[in-house]
Formats: sequence, C-alpha cells, structure tokens
Amino acid sequence: MSGQAGGKETRQRTALEEYEQSGEGRPPFILTYTEVKLLGIAGVGFFLDAYDLFIINPVSTMLQYRLYPDGTMPANLQGLLKASANIGSVIGQFLFGYCADAFGRKAIYGKELMLIILATILCICTPTNALSPNGCLIYLTIFRILLGVGVGGDYPMSASVTSDRATIRKRGTMLAYIFANQGWGSFVGALMTVIVLACYKHVMNDEGETSKVDGVWRIVVGLSLIPAFGTLYQRLTLPESTRYKRSQEAELIEQDDLEKEKMRVESGIHTTQSESSVDKKPSVPVSKKAHFLEVMKYFSEWRHLKILIGTCSCWFLLDVAFYGINLNTSVVLTKIGYASKAGTPWEILFKVATGNIIITALGFVPGYYVTVLTIEKLGRKSIQVMGFLMEALFLGILAGKSDSLSTAAFIVNFTLLQFFFNFGANTTTYCYPAEVFPTRYRAFAHGMSAACGKTGAIISALVFNSLTETIGLPAVLWIFVGCSILGAALTFLLPEVAGRDPDVILAQEQGEQQ
Repeated sequence: MSGQAGGKETRQRTALEEYEQSGEGRPPFILTYTEVKLLGIAGVGFFLDAYDLFIINPVSTMLQYRLYPDGTMPANLQGLLKASANIGSVIGQFLFGYCADAFGRKAIYGKELMLIILATILCICTPTNALSPNGCLIYLTIFRILLGVGVGGDYPMSASVTSDRATIRKRGTMLAYIFANQGWGSFVGALMTVIVLACYKHVMNDEGETSKVDGVWRIVVGLSLIPAFGTLYQRLTLPESTRYKRSQEAELIEQDDLEKEKMRVESGIHTTQSESSVDKKPSVPVSKKAHFLEVMKYFSEWRHLKILIGTCSCWFLLDVAFYGINLNTSVVLTKIGYASKAGTPWEILFKVATGNIIITALGFVPGYYVTVLTIEKLGRKSIQVMGFLMEALFLGILAGKSDSLSTAAFIVNFTLLQFFFNFGANTTTYCYPAEVFPTRYRAFAHGMSAACGKTGAIISALVFNSLTETIGLPAVLWIFVGCSILGAALTFLLPEVAGRDPDVILAQEQGEQQ
C-alpha cells in the first residue's frame, strides 16, 4: 500500500513540476485561458464583497427616505445594519477556512456562494409594508449577517483554490488579480446606483413620489445576483486540485509509517526477518487525525505561530485604517463638493452616488493593477512595508493639514492614499496567508487572518463616528497613522514568499524532526 501510494505521489509530483515549469517565457501577468477562467470563478466573491460594502451606504440613506420620511433612522440600528455583513464575515472566514482544510476544497467550494444568493434574495424581499420601520431594519440586519457569512467564507475558499492551482512563479500575480475584483465591485456598485437612480428620476423627482426609492435599493442589491448565479455551477463542479490531493496523501502515508513504527516498537521486533514479516502483513487502515489537533500541533511551534501572528496582526491593523476611511466617506464627499444636503431626496442621492464613483476612480482601481504588475518583481514583503509607510505619510498629511488643504491638494493626497492602500498592504495581506502556509493548513490560516482583518473593520466602523465626535477627526487619523507604522513593523515577522513552496518546507521540517 505504501509503495503504491508513494508511486502515485511521485507521478503527481512530476505532473506538478511540469506544470510549474510551463509558460516560463511569459511575464507572470499574462494569463492562459485556464487561468483567466479560474480568475472569473474565484474573483466573483471579492466583487460581491466590495459591491455589498459600497451599496450599504446609499441603501441606508434610501431606507431613511422610505421608512423614516419625517424623522431620522435610529443611530444604533443604522450602525448595526452597516456592520452586520462584516460581523457575518468573521464567522464565515473561520468556519469555511477550517472546513476547506478538513473536508477538502471541492466538498465546500460553492456553498458560500449559495449562502450569498439565498441571503441576497431574502434581503430584497424585505416586507417594508408589513413590518414597522425598526422591524424592517432588524430583518435586513439578520439576513445581512447571513450574507456576510457567505462573503467571509469566500476569502479562504477562493484564496486556497487559487493558490492550490497557481504555478509558484505567478501565484502572487493570480492572487492579486483575484483581489483586484474588490476595486471593480466598488466601482460597479457606484455605477449601478447612478444608473438605477437615473431611471427613477421622473417618478421620484418630477412626480415627487419619494417612496418609490423602495424599488431603487431592491434593484441595486438584486443586481449582485447576476454574477453570483453566473459562476455558481462552475464552483460546484470544480475538481479537487492535484496539490491538495497530494498533501492529503502525503499526510496519510506519514501516519501509516508512524503506525507501523509503533507496532514494531510495541512488539519488540528488531530483526531484519521480523521486520520483513511485519511489512508483508496487510497495512492497517489509518484513520485521519482530527484536523483541529493537527492545526494546533503545527501552530504550537513558534516558527509557525509567529508567521500567523504576523498575517493576523497586519491584516487587522490595515483594516482599521482602510475601513475607517472607506466606510466614512462623508468628509471626502464634503471636500470635493458632493455631500450637499440641499435639494430633493433624489438629487441628494444622485449627487452622493456620483461622488462615490469619483472616490472609487481616485487611485482605488489603479493601485490593484500596479500590484499585479510588480508583485513577483518587488516581492510581497517590500510592497507591504512600503504600502504601510506611504499610508502613514498621507494619513499624517490629512491629520495635520485637514483644515488648511485646498480642494485640489486634498484630492491629490486622498488619491495617493487610496493608491498606496491597494498598491500595498490591502492586497498583500490577502496574498500572504495564501502563499506562506502549507496546503494542509492554508485555508484555516487564511480564514483566521481574514477574520482578524474584519474584526478591525468592525471596530473601525462602530467606533469611528463616536471617536470623531469625542476627540476630533485629526486625532482619529493620527490613530490610523500609528496603526500603519505598527503594521510596517510587524511585517518583519513574515518571510518573503516569492518563489517559496511551503509544502516543500513542511516536508523538510518533518524530515528534520524524524
């Protein structure tokens, strides 16, 4: 049995080596048809994540006009509504990350997208005529938490599925391409809001039927179902990767050998003849150890734990600043003249949506693609350190000069801040856990790192407004500066992963221990 498994593993290793060497003459950012197809399948989750993150701000304003036409939406319910998807994301990242390693990518992939589809349908079916205004917000919050579980589950799933299939020489490029869909999700979310509002201009603005905004937000939310349904079948039918199957078989062979050694020691058999007779016996079926215990054993070693601390803490610190800025864009909209409260409800909504397109285009999308082009050349570590330090610089300028900057200077500074978020730690914190950990533990480690990031986003979303009122916006921005500098320092816990095969390193470590 061991010989057959070993032969099969050798064949798979040879196939993988041939795959790794394929296309070496092309630049990493030039993709094959198979890679483009994988990009389409795996990138949808990040598109939907950013799309949902963007539209909840205009949707909450629309709900204000629909549910509370003569009053204001309760601040606590509004805050919970906006944070609900991120709360669900933390659950999904832990849950799907663990399950993907324990049960296999094929068994789990696609289930997170089914959750997203179900939750989106339930959200757009909110019975605004049957429930009280507060009841509608509670209903939406519950199903947006479910939506967040699906969106969160996509982080470790798509990262591990992509990393398992990518050649090492362009693994970082593929992951950066996947993550760049976040920028397009934000842009398309803003664009769809503008288009749907334009379609409703006559009935809302000319005829004054503001309640028709109920249809606008349902359409804008429901449009996300198109890409979700478009890739569901491909996800559910995606086969298990060779790299994942090899890691599982190597684990079983290792356990089989340990079991045989244990039998020899317990029997007191040491002679060559006795060993031969033991080897000739049918191999004892080996049950797979509980995956949780394997994970605990692996991360009980400091050399592995410090890397996990590095990926978790850097993602947490990045998201405190990133979401603090991008979930609270009113300051930016005011500065560029798109936050006016004057006019009809339709005019206010349309102006804010137009301003959000401008914000998204200002360095947000370009930063992702500079990372795509340079990640294999510059390396993840240098891009992450540089990104954190440049974020600190431009956040510091905003903190120190926020009142005295001209509109043009503010736009340039904000554009560069967004650019270095994405040509920096926002992309690399996603890539790192998918590249630095072995296949056997990759999805769990990525899910845990992403969950720490979303925790930072939740804290920032819930605390930003109250802190701004208490200590002022400049002081809050200085806190973000401190987070960025600390993130740059903690990056040095991480190794450079360009050209690094974590499965080979794991095999070497196990060989040393034996």
